[in-house]
Amino acid sequence: MLHVRSIWNGAISFGLVSIPIKLVNATENHSISFRQIHTEDGGRIRYRKVCELEEREVTSAEIGKGYEDADGTIIPITDEDLSHLPLPTAKTIEIVAFVPADRIDPLQMDAAYYLQAGGAPAAKPYTLLREALKRSHKVAIAKYALRGRERLGMLRVVGEAIAMHGLLWPDEVRAPEGVAPDTSVTVRDNELDLADALMDTLGEVDLADLHDEYREAVEEVVAAKAAGEAPPEAPAAPSSGKVLDLMAALEKSVRAAKESRGEASDSAHEPGAAEKAEVRRLPQRKSAGAAPKQTGGKKSTSTARKSTAAPRKSTAKSTQAAKKTTVGGSTAKKSAAKKTTSTAKKATAGTTAKTTAKTAAKKTAKKATPRKRTA
Repeated sequence: MLHVRSIWNGAISFGLVSIPIKLVNATENHSISFRQIHTEDGGRIRYRKVCELEEREVTSAEIGKGYEDADGTIIPITDEDLSHLPLPTAKTIEIVAFVPADRIDPLQMDAAYYLQAGGAPAAKPYTLLREALKRSHKVAIAKYALRGRERLGMLRVVGEAIAMHGLLWPDEVRAPEGVAPDTSVTVRDNELDLADALMDTLGEVDLADLHDEYREAVEEVVAAKAAGEAPPEAPAAPSSGKVLDLMAALEKSVRAAKESRGEASDSAHEPGAAEKAEVRRLPQRKSAGAAPKQTGGKKSTSTARKSTAAPRKSTAKSTQAAKKTTVGGSTAKKSAAKKTTSTAKKATAGTTAKTTAKTAAKKTAKKATPRKRTA
């Protein structure tokens, strides 16, 4: 049971049905409040209510309400005057319509209250309204008076209770004019894809797990100061440079979100992956462009093929060796080409030596053979 002091007592008007209720706050403020002090001696700074005519401090019992007219005249208004307002909502939350919840603009949402049944007689009509709201999947729009003005409210079911959200009047919500960028911007599909990936990676969150870290940090500072200790130092803020590349920023965001969840980052979206791949390919592109200039090995191979079959096999093996060493870059190609040229030269020299030796042997044989004499 909610033991909170009611701030308003009245009834819900549901057609001809009247439901006695008490209005209690549904939210509470946990913010840490500070007092104003005199910095020289730590004395409290207080605001006192002083009558301008008598120039003396007055008590709360002596203070009433007044309306200031355009000419500065103050017109006194008493609580009795307000209690006789010709409004049915003075003590009644009057339901005027039932609409789908998505018809309510969140910008209109204001303070939240719980409507507590006012005694046993209110239990049956209270439950009836609650179950009707549940089955219809709608919210009730109501008008009520609180703190000297008529207000708009929305009634909906929260658990087994009925809650009411104060709503701003439509004319109290400003139009978003001049807020959106006034420059023409084109968003590419791949940028939207990365934004979607970041949204999916961040995923959903249970709002109950969220808490006020600022308040906790302030409490630590207060506790340290009260104990005469030095307050904890703030961690170094992460450097946030100017975003020059939206795609890179999105990729890094996706990677950071995955790492924070303990997931392996996708190499396709890894920041700098494209840059690393480009760095690895650049030497290959240069060596491919320079390959036609390094044709010494190929020419030697061609010459060796024309000379004999044996050097041809040797040259083919050397060419294969040169191709295997292409992974190492242009340096390996040059080395393989030099070896191929040397092998081809040796093979050609060997073939030439053999040919010269055979020719000399033939000439020697011809000289040694005696000529036949004719009788």
